[in-house]
Parts: sequence; C-alpha cells; structure tokens
Amino acid sequence: MIEERHVSLFRNGRNQAIRIPRDFELPGTEAIVRKEGERLIIEPLPQNRLLSLLAGWAPLEVDFPEIADPSLVPEDVF
Repeated sequence: MIEERHVSLFRNGRNQAIRIPRDFELPGTEAIVRKEGERLIIEPLPQNRLLSLLAGWAPLEVDFPEIADPSLVPEDVF
C-alpha cells in the first residue's frame, strides 16, 4: 500500500524546500534526490555498513609477535 501525504513547499534562500512529515523522516542528515519525469524521488543515503560495523568493535587486547623483516634478495628469473 502506497502512503501519500499533502506537504508544504517553501523557499529557503534561492532553493525550494519541502516539509517532510515526521512519519516519513529519513535517517541521517543527507539524502539523494532524482527526477523521473514529473516525479521527485528522495532516498536516504546508503549507510556505510563497514564503518558502522568497525566502529562498534572493541579494540583488541592482544600483543602481536614481532615479525622479522628479512632483506629481499633479487632473483634472476631469466
């Protein structure tokens, strides 16, 4: 079922803006707008799931072993 609402358009400086009803609010502070014919489509920006996942992880409390750094010797491959 498609929900629809009558909304108000207004001017914000030189831009036209729309008042989005509370029950239609999008997450975040930015969105993507595209025009398809006479329709404007407003979608939330995709969340960066990897950064969100990493931000929720606790730091590791493990000491990693030292790794020897052997000098690289060029090899003759011909």
